[in-house]
Amino acid sequence: MHILLTGGTGLIGRQLCRYWLAQGHRLTVWSRDPEQVAKLCGEHVLGVGRLQEVIGAVDAVINLAGAPIADRPWTKKRKTLLWSSRISLTETLLAWIEGLEQKPAVLISGSAVGWYGDGGERELNEASGPVQDDFPSQLCIAWEETALRAEALGVRVVLVRTGLVLAAEGGFLSRLLLPFKLALGGPIGDGRQWMPWVHIKDQIALIDFLLHKRDASGPYNACAPHPVRNREFTKTLGRVLHRPAFMPLPALALKIGLGELSGLLLGGQKAVPERLLAAGFTFQFTELHAALEDLSGRL
Repeated sequence: MHILLTGGTGLIGRQLCRYWLAQGHRLTVWSRDPEQVAKLCGEHVLGVGRLQEVIGAVDAVINLAGAPIADRPWTKKRKTLLWSSRISLTETLLAWIEGLEQKPAVLISGSAVGWYGDGGERELNEASGPVQDDFPSQLCIAWEETALRAEALGVRVVLVRTGLVLAAEGGFLSRLLLPFKLALGGPIGDGRQWMPWVHIKDQIALIDFLLHKRDASGPYNACAPHPVRNREFTKTLGRVLHRPAFMPLPALALKIGLGELSGLLLGGQKAVPERLLAAGFTFQFTELHAALEDLSGRL
């Protein structure tokens, strides 16, 4: 299978490349820095700077590109970048697909559980609507609506609403390690907000599952079956790292320092992967402690 990836040099994209290379698939990554693709994704992965450089028919497109949402405060300029790196890029991808004589069978497009907004105590499955109209929700809704336009071109569209990805090579977990290793780890705000998490191995496996399941379409919550509150997450991480986890990060300090972005940390989603489970996907990691233990030797 010839698979085209956007965002292929990111955390999930790199892991997907390694996984699919081992299966013998042909991979092309559309990147702003195509000469780095082989180094980051594997020597047999082709990097292209323009879609017109893609060689041969493409069987599947995996659209994961997007500037990191939690790296810095959401100034007007930052919001514009977050929007264009997702929606504008996906529009460019769709225009390219439309011009192809032989179109890919499937588009798997990234999204996030932030699609629901801050869900409070509500359990959220894929049939749930948005709970709160905040910026992450608006961003994800627009991203999904853009990707779904590929259906009019005869392409099967799958939307992967990813939770917090647990990985040793980057992602949000790497940002938590320093305060914990300095014995300064602890809950964020009151610690009651829900954290829908997923182990990187399950994230890769579920995308591969959805790629090959020909009747899969629409949104899927990509998170383990048992979300936890932030307080439980920090206690579990502290136990795995053998570090204390009692130093709270006050909500007021976050709001002052990060502005609107603080809502991403102080809110959450009690999201469950109802459609993935119904489709027959089996998670390798369903309990947080086991997932963190699996990664602990590389943290």
